[in-house]
Amino acid sequence: MYNTKLPLEEGDFYTNEQGYKVFTAQFHLKRGHCCKSGCKHCPYGYDKKTDSFK
Repeated sequence: MYNTKLPLEEGDFYTNEQGYKVFTAQFHLKRGHCCKSGCKHCPYGYDKKTDSFK
């Protein structure tokens, strides 16, 4: 389930100034779970510093 590759659609990510893909909340919601990596746009409220959900 977690290793399923999702097709990327418009609005799923943007490229930052360093050239990295930054996934949006839209993509994370489509994925359907939190990966606990501290993603910038995590819609699940995960805080990597405290290892907890808000």
